[in-house]
Amino acid sequence: MYAKWRWIARRIFKRIWFRATLFSLLGVVSALVSVGLRQYIPDSMSTKIGADAVDNILGIIASSMLAVTTFSLSTMVSAYGSATGNATPRATSLLVEDATTQNALSAFIGSFLFSLVGIITLSTGAYGSKGRVVLFIVTIGVIILIVYTLLTWIDHLSRLGHLGETTDRVEGAAKGAIMDRARRPYMGGRAFPAGSSLPLTARPLYARKIGYVQLIDMPSLRKISDKTSGHIYVHAIPGTFAETTMPIAWVDDIDAHQEEGIIAAFVIGTRRSYEQDPRFGVSVMAEIASRALSPAVNDPGTAIDVIGRGIRVFSLLANPGDAPPKSPECARVFVRGIDLQDVFDDFFAPIARDGAGTVEVGMRLQKALAALARIDSPGFRLAAQRHSALALQRAEMALSLESDKTRLRSLQVRSQDEFGNIASWRQ
Repeated sequence: MYAKWRWIARRIFKRIWFRATLFSLLGVVSALVSVGLRQYIPDSMSTKIGADAVDNILGIIASSMLAVTTFSLSTMVSAYGSATGNATPRATSLLVEDATTQNALSAFIGSFLFSLVGIITLSTGAYGSKGRVVLFIVTIGVIILIVYTLLTWIDHLSRLGHLGETTDRVEGAAKGAIMDRARRPYMGGRAFPAGSSLPLTARPLYARKIGYVQLIDMPSLRKISDKTSGHIYVHAIPGTFAETTMPIAWVDDIDAHQEEGIIAAFVIGTRRSYEQDPRFGVSVMAEIASRALSPAVNDPGTAIDVIGRGIRVFSLLANPGDAPPKSPECARVFVRGIDLQDVFDDFFAPIARDGAGTVEVGMRLQKALAALARIDSPGFRLAAQRHSALALQRAEMALSLESDKTRLRSLQVRSQDEFGNIASWRQ
């Protein structure tokens, strides 16, 4: 269960309470460690620093950091609400995991607790004259940290929650998942048998709860299959909505007591996750474009921008980078791959539907699909050709001006010519 626990640990590390707890503990330890280090301070130094100076500084830090933390929390909540309203609620999880925001809030809370513990300990007389010197030096370090964090936080606030910044984060998450899946099309396993040609002895395994498959612990499946010399056929890949009557996997020549371990390798939650689910990032990008095209927002420029981002994301499916595709790591684990047609449907169908009445969006769609059709990768030409025709059909039903329809038809016809001549161009 190594991959599963590593995934759980990674999710914990991204939670704001985890970093806040670490910074808070660091602040408390920093305040208390001054008591133990006082024996290393010479007497001559202790006479140069008065206790009043440390008291005043710690009082200022305690009062100001509490106010700054409260203000930062309200700003963060407002940014999340703005992202939900302007982009999509599915993008908010990426903002919650923002490292800069978490570090800023954690530093403010840690500094507040540091000053609070320092004031309490000073009032008990535990520091002594030498301990106050150490506390003063540590306090200067905390002030430097606060100043740096404030400058970083102010710069970050100018972008936090803005539509462009949110879209950048969604695009980045989609790219990461797409690149990983392009290099490992079957998540380290082998291709699922075509059609329904499973062994007659294969038996289904069902999910224990209802929700979306967020993670599949492939190392655990490999370990189980190697121990029993059996085969595992993974049907429910990340992003699949699983319920108790749908098989998530089939097994062949697997001991009955190992079946629970296979089921436990499927992490099922209430929401989809970006990490192992490339289609989710693509769907969220389409949601941002659809919201921009709604009558309440009426922002076709954002939809056109998202279409351009979609070209970058889709190109990674054909060319994931310089690293070659990884060879199968799990020889006895078979996993369903992602259907390219489904990915095209996730992205282009909603935008073509909601932007059918906007000729600018229709033109950008036709140009984007023509660009994807020129990618030398199996399935791209047919998928782009199908969506080009569908987008034109939707636009012809929604547009009222004949000249707009003619412009789209001319683009679609040229695209069809490109689809037919791609091979000759490459020769």
